[in-house]
Amino acid sequence: MAQVLNGKGFEYACLQSMQHQLSETQQIEILTTPTYLNAQLSFHCLDPILQQKFNFAADAAIRVLRRLEPQLENHQNNQPLILTIQQDARGQQGDVRDVLTVRNQNQWEIGLSAKYNHSAVKHSRLSQRIDFGREWLNYPVSENYFREIRPIFDELEELRHRNYLWKDLDHKADRFYVPVLNAFIRELQRLSQMYTDIPSRLLSYLLGRHDFYKVIAQGRNRVTEIQGFSMYGTLNRQSGNVAPQIRLPRLRLPSRFYDIDFKPNSKTTIFIVCDEGWNLSARIHNASRAVEPSLKFDIQLNGVPPTLYRHYEPWD
Repeated sequence: MAQVLNGKGFEYACLQSMQHQLSETQQIEILTTPTYLNAQLSFHCLDPILQQKFNFAADAAIRVLRRLEPQLENHQNNQPLILTIQQDARGQQGDVRDVLTVRNQNQWEIGLSAKYNHSAVKHSRLSQRIDFGREWLNYPVSENYFREIRPIFDELEELRHRNYLWKDLDHKADRFYVPVLNAFIRELQRLSQMYTDIPSRLLSYLLGRHDFYKVIAQGRNRVTEIQGFSMYGTLNRQSGNVAPQIRLPRLRLPSRFYDIDFKPNSKTTIFIVCDEGWNLSARIHNASRAVEPSLKFDIQLNGVPPTLYRHYEPWD
């Protein structure tokens, strides 16, 4: 619950910082949607010291974005600048951006994925009813995959009916995590042999189908990390005759898997190693105290292309 509250609060801080830094030279409109109001409430529920940290972190991020995105300030009479916070459901639809900045007149927008003290890219579920191939990659999984995982989730369903808690189960990694991960690995390898674009589709699912800036507030170090995920060429554009102060490299999506296997000495985490410098880790876990017939992935980017733009901006 605290993590959700912090995440929403930091999204609100980023939007407010953008408004404060850019409002002197242009008209700004904030869309006061239910999502925005929820983020606003989350921010004001936080401890004042944490609110101040979020404001420092957000101010640092927007200072850098002003050098990357000249359209933030050089509006060319394309007003107002619209600020909004997206619904969480957009992430399930392939859009990981939390905060959007939009100019309707020339159909320009940039989005921020705002994170506080963590950098996970996706939290996806597996169950006997979820076709991860269709949902993630737009290619269905095989019936053999469902045959492999069905007995495992049937047992979890039975345990749920008997009101078991995960802490009550013995050898849960060997009984549940390992066989589900093995079936997942085999199916992902099978799909990649059938369809050559599986690696790029996997990254598009995890990172979204829109370019974005990831903004990570690192409270312990009092710095904000800004990463520029420019896969589709929509970021870092010039505004009229005004060019960006910093040039953003364009990233290439992967075209092949080098390896998909368990992390050494782990029964819960697999590594997915791709070309172009993309490396993923996927840790499977139970998402609640009570047993339920589904498992959850915590997917992280362990390796990114060396050309990824990264900047660490200290707080004031």
